[in-house]
Amino acid sequence: MGVGNALTVDVEDYFHVAALAPSISPDSWISRESRVVGNTQKLLSIFEQFDVRGTFFVLGWVAERYPQLVSDIAARGHEIACHGFSHRLVYEQSPEEFYAETLRSKTLLEDITGSPVIGYRAASYSIVRKSLWALNILVELGFVYDSSIFPVRHDRYGIPNAERVPHRMSTPNGASIVEWPLATAKILGFRLPVAGGGYFRLLPYWLSRWGLDSINRSELQPFIFYLHPWEIDPAQPRVAASLLSRFRHYTNLGKCEERLKRLLDDFRFGTVRDGLEKLGLISGSGSMR
Repeated sequence: MGVGNALTVDVEDYFHVAALAPSISPDSWISRESRVVGNTQKLLSIFEQFDVRGTFFVLGWVAERYPQLVSDIAARGHEIACHGFSHRLVYEQSPEEFYAETLRSKTLLEDITGSPVIGYRAASYSIVRKSLWALNILVELGFVYDSSIFPVRHDRYGIPNAERVPHRMSTPNGASIVEWPLATAKILGFRLPVAGGGYFRLLPYWLSRWGLDSINRSELQPFIFYLHPWEIDPAQPRVAASLLSRFRHYTNLGKCEERLKRLLDDFRFGTVRDGLEKLGLISGSGSMR
């Protein structure tokens, strides 16, 4: 069911996560046990088992240290997209900083793969109302689509009244970019986040499945789903953090892999690029229609 749904992976390590950032200094990243390669390779094997291709939004920090991982992802037929470089929230950067680090990551990924990178996703969905200026920069850097806007209310991200379906939108300076917002289901006037990640681990599987199925069957729209490699790794090192952050990060890590396999059995998926082509929002060459 649901031809045109997009399966996405935000390729980052457990120590990059914004929820744990108060407890982990970026200076310590290089000395911590990295698990991103093994976890991503495990996801690749699962996707191969279900004969599914997806879009991998790769963090530049990861690509710089593990270029072979990026090459392996691309060699298996998946789309490579950009997740920024340092996992800093967009609204905590100046436009100049955002431009420099996004260009650095895009250039690195294109050098590794030899192909244009046309998609972007911000760390922790941090393109919000006060950082919509970032869309101007994405267009300037040659991105065709973005998937950073979460149409919900949240303490760290979200534009509650944003459009819920893939669409072409105007940037603040009047340019145009395609936006595929993170998936929400409509229930009694409420937007239920069913896009994946922590919501996929915290909500019972039947509720996630119902919400995603309602987008396909009731709204006749495709949905976008996301996951992080660390979410199928219950053996990852535990980090001292706030009770809320530990709840968000560690709950149901041991159940996520089997839930993912159920999801891949229940729905049909492809890349973001393929989904947007089916909708007529971008052309076969990867440019905007």
